[in-house]
Amino acid sequence: MPDGIELSSDIYLPEGKGKSTVILFRTPYGKNSDELLNTARQFSKRGFVFIANDVRGRGESDGKFIPYFSEAEDGSRLIEIFAGKPWSNGNVITWGASYSGRIQWLTALKKPEHLRGMISIVPPSDPFVENPSVSTSPMNLSWLFSLRGRGMQNINSVDWEEVYGSLPLINMPEKIGVDIPFWKQYFINRPESDFWKPLFYQGKMNNINLPVMHISGWYDDEQIGTFINYENMRKYSESDFSRNNQSLIIGPWGHSVNKDIKNDHIDFGNNSKLDLVEIESQWINTILEHRYVDNDERVMVFAMGPNRWIKSSDWPLKGCKNIHMYLSSEKSAAGISGDGRLIFDKPSYGLRTDQFTYDPMDPVPYLSGEGFAQIGGPDDYSEIEKRKDILVYTSGKMEEGLTIAGKITGRIFISSDCEDTDFTMKILDVHQDGYAQRLQDGITRLRYRNGPFQEASYEPGKIIQIEIDMWGMFHEIKKDHRLRIEISSSAFPKYARNQNIAGNQYDTTNYKVAKQKVYHGQQYSSEIEMQTVDNL
Repeated sequence: MPDGIELSSDIYLPEGKGKSTVILFRTPYGKNSDELLNTARQFSKRGFVFIANDVRGRGESDGKFIPYFSEAEDGSRLIEIFAGKPWSNGNVITWGASYSGRIQWLTALKKPEHLRGMISIVPPSDPFVENPSVSTSPMNLSWLFSLRGRGMQNINSVDWEEVYGSLPLINMPEKIGVDIPFWKQYFINRPESDFWKPLFYQGKMNNINLPVMHISGWYDDEQIGTFINYENMRKYSESDFSRNNQSLIIGPWGHSVNKDIKNDHIDFGNNSKLDLVEIESQWINTILEHRYVDNDERVMVFAMGPNRWIKSSDWPLKGCKNIHMYLSSEKSAAGISGDGRLIFDKPSYGLRTDQFTYDPMDPVPYLSGEGFAQIGGPDDYSEIEKRKDILVYTSGKMEEGLTIAGKITGRIFISSDCEDTDFTMKILDVHQDGYAQRLQDGITRLRYRNGPFQEASYEPGKIIQIEIDMWGMFHEIKKDHRLRIEISSSAFPKYARNQNIAGNQYDTTNYKVAKQKVYHGQQYSSEIEMQTVDNL
């Protein structure tokens, strides 16, 4: 690199001599795994040069690793170096997932001359998009811990349940007995600070003139970034060629895409797994020949329930419509034993209230493994719904299938007796045997209900409407299944607990117990809005 730091790469050349297109993969997780070797061989057999690079400060590369902050400059430089090698034809495609998916966007903004396209898989969004509470997930600490030093650290050496439960948040690494400086940056730098500006890319896509293949899963815990990137590139990218050469693939996968036909307890069938390298290779050849991707097959999404792939010219699908369902109860929706209902017709009765108590020291559990690799899946929440600090609203049995095919948004009227608190929402498919399958969820922190860049005060006791973004889904609620909405104030440890106090909470152990209310009826019609489609 220009500053004298040496970065290490493994280069896999196709058989025979000649010049080939380079596929560049950059990773902080080590470039020597069997899985990566298999991927390199598959691309090499198809005539590509595949290069796996350890990012600065990781693996065999020198320097200091600071997550994300060196990647744009290093990535841009590497593209130009490899484009000039004797075995390169001057065309470079970047490829990779998660961390490797996001840094491609940061690199593309540097406009390296020989970058021709990107395959961005499960990339994180701009800071604070995935966690609108503007407090990083406690589970993010296990990620930073795994990246200490040059090689991967074993996160199983730590009792993460104990660590996640500790306060104050900023001192959480002390429970492990290690110093993780970057952890503190999440708290001491507010969203609008100069510190985070180098990592914002999603509002700059008018400066990117590249075909992109976007890949994610319906259960990817960073799914939202893929849709934002696809939509923004379709709308704002510099050229017609770029705007019309955006491809989107969404499978029934988690953060590790295309690994298995099963996701947790749900089997999505043999056709749910793709020959993804072949699809990616065909796409690369198409764009390098300056041809347009097939307009009718630009989007390939997996419909869960029917368990089949749907090809389309765009997303959302043509023929999508918005429907509304409303919260209702007569006595109380607290817990699964309550009488909370989810109904299609707007309530005609007067004001009714459901209420619960939120204790930050006894938060509602979020079902997940302890580590960062995959946060949540199609898990069964039927046991957790017995708690009284969860409001549960369930539809009647579906007389025919209802297919959710797009965005899901909750709009609810609430009040709290605290100056700041959280409200969470989860949407579930309730099977005939009672299995309450999580589809998606979201959170809104009252302090940031207008977005991460504009803090808002809250007057305790005041009724306000808040919006909770539950991202998107392509899933059929089958005949005789039920649709369910849960509302609470915690989903721990996916989201840091709101301690129900005003001001910064990251450096204090103080907390309050909150009395929460959700309103519904003719005047305050709390609802969810979903995009649906009738015919697949």
